[in-house]
Amino acid sequence: MPRLSILTPPAPASPPAPAPRPRGVPADPQKFALTVAPSTIDGQGVIAAQAIPARRKIGEVRGESVSLQEAQRRSRGQARIMMIAVSARRAIDASQSTDALRFINHSCRPNASLKLSQGRVEFYAMRDIAVGEELTVNYGETHHQGRLRCRCGVEGCARRL
Repeated sequence: MPRLSILTPPAPASPPAPAPRPRGVPADPQKFALTVAPSTIDGQGVIAAQAIPARRKIGEVRGESVSLQEAQRRSRGQARIMMIAVSARRAIDASQSTDALRFINHSCRPNASLKLSQGRVEFYAMRDIAVGEELTVNYGETHHQGRLRCRCGVEGCARRL
């Protein structure tokens, strides 16, 4: 006569401990939950997934540090340019970055500001930002030199970048 055996599944293994962060690699640069979604301004945009209080650091955008000449070369013919000049000689190429803030759009009446600090590109809330609101910055001087139409649509828009 066959024997009935009861098989007890093995106890679930505890999840592995997260790998230590390599030396020199910063923790997640985002201080608030952000999502990337279609923008009413242009292409993709950064949306606040939680309320962001005024004057708080929102996060950073990281990328490859390149010369300004290399940034200009890489930008030629690109529909979306994700280069940020951080000095008179260097730029950050965020085109391969996973940071949501690389999708931040321009507005003539922004709700965030961009600050360069020791080669880092940081964003700060200029006022309280509500959940679901698109984050925007004023790009300031750009390589477009007034040739690109501004799409922000706010009252008092400068019309050109």
